[in-house]
Amino acid sequence: MQIAKWGNSLAVRLPAELVRALDLREGDDVILRPDADGFAVARQPRPEEVLAGLRRFRGRLAAGDRLSRDEANNC
Repeated sequence: MQIAKWGNSLAVRLPAELVRALDLREGDDVILRPDADGFAVARQPRPEEVLAGLRRFRGRLAAGDRLSRDEANNC
């Protein structure tokens, strides 16, 4: 991978096979973290993926188990 200047910042150009393996698209957020071999790249979930995960829980709480913002903030 090559480091390049991008405005006042530095950028890493990712190889196509890594982009495909991580299913990356323009605008995705990634996390780079130190790894034994240098660094690891992980894609952050996209908003639609987060929403899909939350939808799995829709309707699973009993009416008495509903969460209240007011109760949570009035500790």
